[in-house]
Amino acid sequence: MSVLVIGTGGREHALALALAKDPAVSALHAAPGNPGMAAVATVHEVDPMSGPAVADLAERIGADLVVVGPEAPLVAGVADAVRERGIAVFGPSGAAAQIEGSKAFSKEVMAAAGVPTARSQTCTTPEEAEAALDELGAPYVVKDDALAAGKGVVVTRDRAEALAHAAACGRVVVEEFLDGPEVSLFAVCDGRTAYPLQPAQDFKRIFDGGRGPNTGGMGSYTPLTWAQPDLAQVVMETVVQPTLDEMVRRGAPFVGCLYVGLALTAAGPRVIEFNCRFGDPDIQPVLAVLESPLGTLLHAAAEGRLGDVPPPTFRDAAAVTVVLASAGYPESSSKGDVIRGVGAANGVNDVDVIHAGTAIVDAPEPGDPGHRHLVTAGGRVLAVRAVGYDVADARSRAYAAADLISFDGLQRRSDIAAEPLGVVEGASLKES
Repeated sequence: MSVLVIGTGGREHALALALAKDPAVSALHAAPGNPGMAAVATVHEVDPMSGPAVADLAERIGADLVVVGPEAPLVAGVADAVRERGIAVFGPSGAAAQIEGSKAFSKEVMAAAGVPTARSQTCTTPEEAEAALDELGAPYVVKDDALAAGKGVVVTRDRAEALAHAAACGRVVVEEFLDGPEVSLFAVCDGRTAYPLQPAQDFKRIFDGGRGPNTGGMGSYTPLTWAQPDLAQVVMETVVQPTLDEMVRRGAPFVGCLYVGLALTAAGPRVIEFNCRFGDPDIQPVLAVLESPLGTLLHAAAEGRLGDVPPPTFRDAAAVTVVLASAGYPESSSKGDVIRGVGAANGVNDVDVIHAGTAIVDAPEPGDPGHRHLVTAGGRVLAVRAVGYDVADARSRAYAAADLISFDGLQRRSDIAAEPLGVVEGASLKES
């Protein structure tokens, strides 16, 4: 089959690498793509937010399957436009994508489905936010109701900071804090049924020890040797299937990846949030150890016949991803800084360098005329992903490869997948 991946980031590059390994995928395309994806896919220009433009491209290249990576095009209804042309799409409709597009809608679905989650209140005025913070207590959790590229959540003990975030967002969901290590579970869904992928853990905060502001994610790993062995099965039964059933009742069947962000609390797994797509970087190590063919799985889900293909299987191995971010991230990002060492890092055994925010420019460095350069073009620039015998081995390989890459202002955490595993991010939240 011919597959088209929509998006420009690390998630899409990781998906392209996995799809390229599927013998059933005879042609792989990416749009708009990035310099890393160009090595495994034919890259095309497209406005990823334009449903008609994406559908036109899919028709022109004869795509049998379109995989829409980012949340913004999904919420904008890009998958609907492609489906209307009779092309299979892995990604929810605009209506179903509201499960991420609106935190308030997501909470309504969870309540109706009986999903275990945090108590919450939706607030539209400063007075409502103040009352909710007082009722639910510290640490304060304030979530922008709308899409915010993974950075719309503030978790803090500082009441003024929580109120300022609420005021800046307008409509917010204020929640009780769920105490426990966080886990990412991805469910591949065809509208009525779903298969789980192997759980992963990611590291959201910018600095070591889970300190500093939230980011889109600074690293991740799998498997979670410390988690309960039946975690995926429990979450499928208590969270994913009830949610799929509720979405069918609402006339918006969910086809695509349902991301379940969990806190493993003393009372059991509780849902922190739903997303309508694969998480980044937490899907990266999961795809690295996926043994069964990804394209076949996603195509079956897109066509509503997930039960016709076997559940996904995973290698007896571990994978760790370490994100390299640009100067100023997450508040801002530095662009145009020359990146060195990617080739050397990619040459390390069992390592992939995944592009997230890179570009190729013709502007030469001083004294180096006429050469093209790989430069930074976003907050999270690259992700170094390594596979090993166990988490410690994969971690060692990932950091050894990351040491080979340099650019001005490079930021990375040194404690991704470090012992003790299963820690709670946000160390400062424990300090009253």
